[in-house]
Amino acid sequence: MSNPFFTQWTAPFELPPFGEIKPEHYAEAFDKGMAEHRSEIAAISSDPQSPTFANTIEALERAGEPLRKVSSVFWNLSSADTNDALQAIERDMAPKLAAHGSAIYLDAALFQRVDALHKVRDTLGLTEEQKRVLELTHKDFVRSGARLQGADKERMAAIVGRLAELTTTFGQNVLKDEAAFTLPLDSKDDLAGLSPSLIDSAAHAAKDRHVDAPYAVTLSRSHVEPFLETSARRDLRETVFKAFVSRGANSGATDNHAVVEEIVKLRAERAKLLGYETFAHFKLDNTMAETPEAVKGLLDRVWDKGRARALEERDDMQKIADAEGANFAIAAHDWRYYSQKLRKAKFDVDEARVKPYFELNRMREAAFYTANRLFGLSFTERKGLDLYHPDVRAFDVTDRDGQHVALFLADDFARASKRSGAWMTSFREQQKLDGVIRPIIVNVLNVAKPGAGQPALLSIDEARTLFHEFGHALHGMLSDVIYPRISGTSVASDFVELPSQLYEHWVLQKDILQKFARHHQTGAEIPADILDRIRAMQTFNQGFATVEYCSSAYIDLDFHMLPAPAVVDAKKFQSDQLASIRMPDEISMRHRTPHFSHVFAGEGYAAGYYSYLWSEVLDADAFDAFEETGDIFNPDVAARLREFIYSAGGRREPADAYIAFRGRVPTPDALMRKRGLV
Repeated sequence: MSNPFFTQWTAPFELPPFGEIKPEHYAEAFDKGMAEHRSEIAAISSDPQSPTFANTIEALERAGEPLRKVSSVFWNLSSADTNDALQAIERDMAPKLAAHGSAIYLDAALFQRVDALHKVRDTLGLTEEQKRVLELTHKDFVRSGARLQGADKERMAAIVGRLAELTTTFGQNVLKDEAAFTLPLDSKDDLAGLSPSLIDSAAHAAKDRHVDAPYAVTLSRSHVEPFLETSARRDLRETVFKAFVSRGANSGATDNHAVVEEIVKLRAERAKLLGYETFAHFKLDNTMAETPEAVKGLLDRVWDKGRARALEERDDMQKIADAEGANFAIAAHDWRYYSQKLRKAKFDVDEARVKPYFELNRMREAAFYTANRLFGLSFTERKGLDLYHPDVRAFDVTDRDGQHVALFLADDFARASKRSGAWMTSFREQQKLDGVIRPIIVNVLNVAKPGAGQPALLSIDEARTLFHEFGHALHGMLSDVIYPRISGTSVASDFVELPSQLYEHWVLQKDILQKFARHHQTGAEIPADILDRIRAMQTFNQGFATVEYCSSAYIDLDFHMLPAPAVVDAKKFQSDQLASIRMPDEISMRHRTPHFSHVFAGEGYAAGYYSYLWSEVLDADAFDAFEETGDIFNPDVAARLREFIYSAGGRREPADAYIAFRGRVPTPDALMRKRGLV
């Protein structure tokens, strides 16, 4: 059987031939891809010619295309549509790929060439973009241990390989726990309080999971959140909540505590080898924040006010529970249920009344419309493509002149084969090194799938998530750089959330809601009074949101500020650190340690979960730039936003990029107003 990874892809946009790709193709493609990449690297490092930007840096940028080809398909599907065969390949390939990457960055002859160029970079006549690529490439080598010698170099390679195994295990354990749980719902009493759309989705889930009951709740957040908000059965809320927060912590084969402990220990050792005090110091040295102290300062600034507000929210909810005759104190599994009652009492808004106006397809149209108003993009659905799952939809993206910009894929619905959460990724990134390569960008959501013929209705938070991930997608689609190293979202971890969080601001603007928030049955525009109340309640429950998020950011930072040898009891450490910040008993961390996939299923957000808050300072200030003009689609501001943020990739240092857009550094004032903490 021919391997589709070894053929020229002829589908529109050179889309991978998903229907032809089988699990048995991956190992062969990975092995051949790594072999070809090693050959290309050897040719660069042994080149008898003196190093130049072209024969070294550009050569590195071009190298490894066959490996990128198989990697882009495999790692996307292993997250969005996995199975036992893919998971076995993932466990096998993760350490091999880590070792392959380490061998490149620890290649002394190769680093010598990169280092020689870096030392004379100001004399090479490079463009701004070339200087940036050289700087980042050199930094990649140094931070990967290129300056290490002997046993230290060998130990670094071993650490990187073992971490790849551990982070893979962590992520697979969480997915197994998520897939293994369903709560059967049999009787009318079991459904008490649930909205028609959630009941419909629960019926679909029961059928999809082959549950011996007419309805079932899964651990998809798109089930958990609305169930905890609306179920009148306190015992069932507790069951679902405990299952959700216990993912990765069930004292069996999928328990992640020991995995976390080894990851933390190895990361600390890795940082020490590289000359850093802790892993947090190592990781943050390459960000806008720069130091753990700066991160902690921002967290501390909002924590006390957020905690105080959360306690006020708790007391207000307790009054409602007491008035209803509840003979208990508000617990973590009660918070969302009573916060909905409190919200209705304060604003006369509940999800059951709002969701009919937030239909999935119309909210995506709203995201497209916003991109058109800001950046002149148009989106046309493309039928007949060979996509990786029947639920995935494709859209051709064009600019004002009708020129093709990107292919956008939308994978919206939760399923057992998909990890939880929402994310943006790509099958191909934009670049212009050898001709114009247009990107293939994907948004993956976990919306509860409705029954046949029924609409998918979103909560306000889900609509906001759709806009958030589409902001990431625009960052990838609008990228306009030459070199792959700085394409799209290849920016500092505490800058990458700016384009996504900024885009969230448009979802609840009146201009958008009046046009797209229409009743899924009647087509009626959302009533003005509901619209006004939705906008008025944006600071509601922000104490809870601040505590839930910041507690996770603190724990992430605290784990990674442990110096080597960093021997730690993960369960006790989390408990002790939460006690030190006086975590309210009635609120759970948004991501408890054993299922904190942002941090332990990979390294992207390790010592970096604070990034959402750091970027929130930027996005709140950036949206002010539009509001100050009186036009949320102001063309001049939008043009600067596109030039310096969305299309620029990693061409500049993040602070320089922001100043180029805004004309000054951001202040946290807009953030505090946004959260209602002033």
